[in-house]
Amino acid sequence: MRIRTLTIAAASILALGAGACTQTEQEQAETRAEAAGDKAAEVAAQTGEVVESGAMKAAQAVEEGAGKVADKLEDNQAEAAAEGRPGAVDPATDERVSAKY
Repeated sequence: MRIRTLTIAAASILALGAGACTQTEQEQAETRAEAAGDKAAEVAAQTGEVVESGAMKAAQAVEEGAGKVADKLEDNQAEAAAEGRPGAVDPATDERVSAKY
């Protein structure tokens, strides 16, 4: 939202500069427009950093959650294989418990 406001401000200053009466006024308007554009670029870069940081934290949370799920599944399979349940895979050996027919 802030970027949009700065962009609108820069465009307004530029429009006012186009209607300025003197060369000095036009140059001042151009200078202000450039400064507003620079500020908008700076804010956009900061916004990008914030978004990237948030994405990184979200990815870390997903990774941590997935690790916990994997650990739980491995524990369940180890227990099932130790009990001899057909279809279970022993995580230590990667061998499947065969079905008893």
